[in-house]
Amino acid sequence: MKYLRLLLSMVLLALCLTACSKGGKDITVDVNALAQKLQAEAVTSDSLTATASEMLSSIYFVTDEQLAQGAAYMSSGATACEVVVIECKEASQTGDVEKLFKTRVANQSELFASYNAGEVTKLDSAIIKSAGKYAVLCVCDDTAKAESILKEAGF
Repeated sequence: MKYLRLLLSMVLLALCLTACSKGGKDITVDVNALAQKLQAEAVTSDSLTATASEMLSSIYFVTDEQLAQGAAYMSSGATACEVVVIECKEASQTGDVEKLFKTRVANQSELFASYNAGEVTKLDSAIIKSAGKYAVLCVCDDTAKAESILKEAGF
């Protein structure tokens, strides 16, 4: 009986620790610098263009209540490559922004499947991460490089 209680206590403790770890990182990120670095070093098949931060709400559906600041780079439409770094007003909002990013990737997958199916593999490998108040979407050619950049930034 003691062993069962001990085992149950350990399982509960492990669950508590994993529940608290998501988004619990306290990091500070220069959203413009991170987005620029991701697009410059992880995208090799296209030249991405900076998107005005005012466009984030119409492209990604991030609301004014969620958005503290953001930076995005997008392709001309020839490739699926894009990079977005969002700073939310509250860390609790990053989960909602991640859902918006997932919806964006799903919509882009459907679109590219109809005219450039080769790009769908990039979308299948899209990186969507969050840490602290920050959320990132990165659709790129070199996911290993992007993961390295994000790890270095604290993601």
